[in-house]
Amino acid sequence: MFAKRFADARPYEAPNHHGVVGLRLQGFEDGGPTNQWVGLSQFLPGGGAGPDSTPFEKVYVVIDGEMTVIAGGVETVLRKLDSCTIAPGEVREIVNRSNHVCTMLVVIPYPPGYQP
Repeated sequence: MFAKRFADARPYEAPNHHGVVGLRLQGFEDGGPTNQWVGLSQFLPGGGAGPDSTPFEKVYVVIDGEMTVIAGGVETVLRKLDSCTIAPGEVREIVNRSNHVCTMLVVIPYPPGYQP
């Protein structure tokens, strides 16, 4: 088992994101997961990401607050404990349209060619 304390999570900057602080909970470290990493994103009101896509799928889980996810021209509002999967190559945009911070868990495979 590899345990990591929240106090030890380190911030990271994600490309094409704004109004957000991301913390890496697991991944990119000795003893951590071998096929994906897990982040915790805290989006301020008006914060978001995209529109863009990645060559790998992503899973979003809203822990608190709400997030509008726009994909394929469809807007879906995710609320506490709602989740979604973004397919590889799917263009998505996310926007926190509320006046509350949205806390979201993000699970993403490692980039192609990465070997932990």
